[in-house]
Amino acid sequence: MDATDTLATSSGIALTVNDRPHTLTVDHRATLLDVLRDRLGLTGAKQGCDHGQCGACTVLLDGRRVNSCLLPAVAQDGRAVTTVEGLAGADGPHPLQRAFLEQDAFQCGFCTPGQLCSAAGVLAETAGDPAPTDEATLRELLSGNICRCGAYPAIVRAVRQAQAEGRGASATGAGAGNEEGPA
Repeated sequence: MDATDTLATSSGIALTVNDRPHTLTVDHRATLLDVLRDRLGLTGAKQGCDHGQCGACTVLLDGRRVNSCLLPAVAQDGRAVTTVEGLAGADGPHPLQRAFLEQDAFQCGFCTPGQLCSAAGVLAETAGDPAPTDEATLRELLSGNICRCGAYPAIVRAVRQAQAEGRGASATGAGAGNEEGPA
């Protein structure tokens, strides 16, 4: 081992992003958000505050909501990432994406990808429990995502719509188009 080996600034990692495997060499300073946007061209997750406070960069990591701007990419080796681009299934948009459209749950749209990933995570995380359907609980669960336009009432309505139709519990939309809501 020479001095340059101890000063390595990059490492190889494997990620599964939106069900597609990727093998990458990443700079140790790169965040997961950097890799998704700059290396893989997935620009749905937005670079907002870079401090994990606005939620614009929210993606699902092994099915759980995370702020991708805070996570070193090198530490995510072997993990599965779902971005807003991966929510839709072969049959079309994820039920949450349809509900967001139907409820007009966006204005400028900058926060929408993070809001969608966060909502998908909330519904998947709470599936099976007595699902939170009241507005206050959903607002609290989604509170890590900031909408500067103030579209929260429509966002909560959209999440409640997807939840009520029983079609929003899947983190991804695979097969979602074939699901039927309650009678």
